[in-house]
Amino acid sequence: MRRSFDVATSVLASSAALWRGTDSFRPARRQPEQLLRLYDMEGCPYCRLVRETLTELDLDALIQPCPKGGTRFRPTAKLLGGKTQFPFLHDPNTGARLYESQDIADYLARTYDGRARANHGLPRILNLAGSMLASGIRPRGLRARPSRAPEQPLELYSFESSPYSRLVREALCELELPYVLRNTGKSRWTDMGPPLFRDRLFKAPADTGRNRKALHDRSGRVQLPYLIDPNTGTEMFESADIIAYLERTYAA
Repeated sequence: MRRSFDVATSVLASSAALWRGTDSFRPARRQPEQLLRLYDMEGCPYCRLVRETLTELDLDALIQPCPKGGTRFRPTAKLLGGKTQFPFLHDPNTGARLYESQDIADYLARTYDGRARANHGLPRILNLAGSMLASGIRPRGLRARPSRAPEQPLELYSFESSPYSRLVREALCELELPYVLRNTGKSRWTDMGPPLFRDRLFKAPADTGRNRKALHDRSGRVQLPYLIDPNTGTEMFESADIIAYLERTYAA
């Protein structure tokens, strides 16, 4: 019952946010040489707006989870930025350090030559309202739980609106586990829909985008979420299995 509830509320949260952060039809023309660093809370509506932009621009980032009560990355965020406020972006490529989701989205589009969704005026108000509603439906990924820190960041293939990927990101955030977010947004209309439906209906190439190709080359298919843990050599699909693995391996 709990699993069904989690999946259902995650789908509702994506619907409330109008499934923004699904596609990367207009990726950034430039990729950062070094990973962007995003200090983030999964359930925060403002953080969600930044992650939506990352998916739309097809930009990867090292996520440093900063849930309430967390001690692993919050001190670093305050040291770098001067206050404990999220989202907080640190771009080691330019030295930029930014708060405010709107400023971060504008910066990413401008710096990496991309076109994000409308981010000002009425569209901004509507996007924020939808994101707040999504957080109300699915208020997880906000509070820290005791965990053992990994030596190396994990790696997650995901896109922002993916209901199953969200469940994994919530666990990663609550356990304060850093991870490289490999944004795997849908790059063409033929990528839309669940894998079995999509592949049978369209019979289109699976490797249509940068990270979709990387995932297909690595695993033989494109299905999300996909977790890589370099600390144990573990690689796996299926959100329920991934969450069980994270709890077993890292939860205190």
